[in-house]
Amino acid sequence: MQRILFSLVFLMSFSLSADDGGGKSEEQESWDVNSDRYYTETVTIDTNETTWSNVTVSPDGETLVFDMLGDIYSVPMQGGEATALSANIAWNYQPRFSPDGQKIAFVSDRAGGENLWVMNADGSDPVAITDEAEHIVHNPAWSPDGQYLLGRKAYYSTRSIAAGEIWMFHHGGGNGVNLVKRPHDEKDQKNRAEPMFSIDGRYVYYSADITPGVVWQYNKDSVGSVFAIKQLDLSNGETTTVVSGPGGAIRPTPSPDGKSLAYLKRRPGLVTQIMLKEMESGLERL
Repeated sequence: MQRILFSLVFLMSFSLSADDGGGKSEEQESWDVNSDRYYTETVTIDTNETTWSNVTVSPDGETLVFDMLGDIYSVPMQGGEATALSANIAWNYQPRFSPDGQKIAFVSDRAGGENLWVMNADGSDPVAITDEAEHIVHNPAWSPDGQYLLGRKAYYSTRSIAAGEIWMFHHGGGNGVNLVKRPHDEKDQKNRAEPMFSIDGRYVYYSADITPGVVWQYNKDSVGSVFAIKQLDLSNGETTTVVSGPGGAIRPTPSPDGKSLAYLKRRPGLVTQIMLKEMESGLERL
């Protein structure tokens, strides 16, 4: 059982401006997500379960890292007490180990918008990789050499449903490179997300909404073909469909030897199953 402490923050409307008597106002304080100047209360949670968590495993197979309630924790693969790698007011999630196991990429809103960050495997020295103020960035994924990070950048048009593009960023920061654009530009409401590099770094796999039109729709047939897994060849820019068909396909995850691709498929009865596709033969199995 791990004991987890976190703070509940209640934000209240207030003014930081004050007249100094001469008609001038004091300079407004800089806003900080992790500031403790608001009312907080410590709540103790003792649990051995978590839901809606993202999980990543260290390359040596010894450590499991997961997110829960906006913080990131590590625990030995054989089980035991969970250790907080982040324990603050900011929302931190989607951890992903680097290929050498020394770093963890994650998403955080500690600087305002949700952006990609990288910290040491022990949670120290967090550094921002992206600095998007308008388009939030999710789904971090490392290149095999640890030099680049993929991410899904969200764009909003006339609705609150975001369209996704796949971007690549250097681990040292910068503006990034757009790998997969929205085919309908500003009108697009369809998602492209969950990017992953192939083991040799030549391809980028990602999930894409392949339903007709440009508008996101409710009540789609989930056992039809809503999402498919695409493959972008970085050597020539060509894109092909790797997995599609009834039940669709999401969460592309190459095996360590690069010979298979794991993914999720929706079955009748609201059942989601893990599938494996052998890349050479094309054979798919449960």
